[in-house]
Amino acid sequence: MTDEHTRVAVLSDIHGVLPALEAVLAEPDVAAADRIVLTGDIAAGPQPAEVLDLLREQGDRVLWIGGNADRELVEYRRGERTEIPDPIGPYAARALRTDQVDFLAALPATRTLRVRGLGPVLFCHATPRDDEEVVLVDSRPARWAEVFTGLPADIRTVVCGHTHMPYLRLAHGRLVVNPGSVGMPYGRPGAHWCLLGPGADLRVTSYDIPAAVTRLIRECAYPDIAAWADYFLHARATDTEVLAAWSPADS
Repeated sequence: MTDEHTRVAVLSDIHGVLPALEAVLAEPDVAAADRIVLTGDIAAGPQPAEVLDLLREQGDRVLWIGGNADRELVEYRRGERTEIPDPIGPYAARALRTDQVDFLAALPATRTLRVRGLGPVLFCHATPRDDEEVVLVDSRPARWAEVFTGLPADIRTVVCGHTHMPYLRLAHGRLVVNPGSVGMPYGRPGAHWCLLGPGADLRVTSYDIPAAVTRLIRECAYPDIAAWADYFLHARATDTEVLAAWSPADS
């Protein structure tokens, strides 16, 4: 972790939505970033193989972290589970090539990079200790103390995803950054991401959502793709609804 990066683009929760990913990768600040960090839940969606191929084409500039949905795809394909909570999950798992399953299986749970202005930054999917633990923008201080247990003292910034809603907050002197979701945003449409260095800048990329819905219907064989694409790309789940749904898990 000796190298210090000036600009790092963070993409989380792409969920196999290729048009949203393409829109973010076309952003000048993403193209110019020193690194692109993926904080998990990359493939579980309508175009998993295509999303993985496009990201791997970006080369070593991309740093990968696995999420709970990626893990579930691997477990399903390897016969370690017979169902996935997300209805589109089994379709996505079957759509992956064997080499892609193996690639997802090898992804780390966390990474640490030094970013100019922020120092050592820890990247994870849900929390530093668990890939499906829920923390929210309004989680109580004691909850954050639990989540940070065991983190090195020099980690002053933690970047996570999982809840699909962007926020910045301080918790016990640490900056917590959630870039939101590229492919399945809650509360507001668009492809959400974040640019780090020297601060933390939440971004949202607008793209042609009706055209993307049409494209997914044309290119994806998932039986309920029309309803899926309409609901998630238009962000029809409000932030209020999602926070109410997540809150029982934030205990």
